[in-house]
Amino acid sequence: MSTLKVDAIVDSSAGNTTTINGTTPTAYNTMGKNRIINGAMEIDQRNAGASVSTASVNPYTVDRWQVVSNPASKFTAQQNAGSVTPPAGFTNYLGITSSSAYSSSSGDQMYILHNFEGHSVADLGFGTANAKTVTISFKVYSSLTGTFGACLRNYGSTRSYPFTYTISSANTWTSISVTIPGDTSGTWVGASNAGSMILFFNLGSGSTYEGTPGAWASADYRSATGATSVVGTNGATFYITGVQLEVGSTATEFERRPYGTELALCQRYYQHSYATGTAVGTATSVGAAHFGGGQNGSTTGYLAGPWILFPVQLRTFPTITVWDIGGNSGVCHRFTYAVGGANSQSYSIAATSDKSIYGYSSGSTNYAGVSIHWRAEAEL
Repeated sequence: MSTLKVDAIVDSSAGNTTTINGTTPTAYNTMGKNRIINGAMEIDQRNAGASVSTASVNPYTVDRWQVVSNPASKFTAQQNAGSVTPPAGFTNYLGITSSSAYSSSSGDQMYILHNFEGHSVADLGFGTANAKTVTISFKVYSSLTGTFGACLRNYGSTRSYPFTYTISSANTWTSISVTIPGDTSGTWVGASNAGSMILFFNLGSGSTYEGTPGAWASADYRSATGATSVVGTNGATFYITGVQLEVGSTATEFERRPYGTELALCQRYYQHSYATGTAVGTATSVGAAHFGGGQNGSTTGYLAGPWILFPVQLRTFPTITVWDIGGNSGVCHRFTYAVGGANSQSYSIAATSDKSIYGYSSGSTNYAGVSIHWRAEAEL
């Protein structure tokens, strides 16, 4: 367990704050020193540990971590893929498995990425003369050895810092740290809920997205030139955890936030009604939102409700998907307490905000209430 280091405690009434782990919380940064969310790969709301196919467009794996395979289906992603022992102090990792021996073309894109909201990194001062040096550290395990590529890039795709790291021993957890000077040029989104920067871990992108490592460039890079391609070897594996981005030129111990805090940070971007460990779309009534009228009910036409208050305020107005308790998408369950109910009933969202949603069901059958599962997505 990491030790909480309090460097100074001063009178907040005088406009001062407390410095914790070398970081002073601000209006834009209440996360602590690590700007990565879910860097220990422990939260997987969407998939509940199931394998993720990259046949779909840029799917999310564990929370806050997205994978890109273009062309599609060159690898799969899964929390704890391969069931290897995680590095000491960790219980989870994100695992990539190559689906074939694929030779990437120049314009191909293959990588893991993490998006940063402006509010989370505004105090870094990128794009100004006061830009702060940052250090990225992580633990990695691969069936391949060699020089691998990664990149820190702004959201506008105009400023990139490609870098390399070396895995010398196959199938062994290796600790990596890379220090990056703050970028004093370019456009970086500041204190807003818009995207500001992206961290890429390359899996075999083409030469169009590779650049000379170790320097800021006015280009859209996702990796360093000549990096090892994971998708180039059939069945190759690449596992990563303990990802941290912090201010300074030295990698410090991975910051462990309480599970509830980490979950709430993830829920700013994604949340749903299903119980923990249950994948969205599962046929179940556990966790569903219910709105009921009379005991037996004789309501036809519209059934209004339920009002759903999100447990965590979302980054922005979300995209909403609903399911009935039978696992059918886009519909609800209408019920009475006396005679049961029916799935696949019409349901419409009437109002959405970053704090709540409200909807209604319409139908000709006599029912007294509505049950729905829901998913709210406000990703960058």
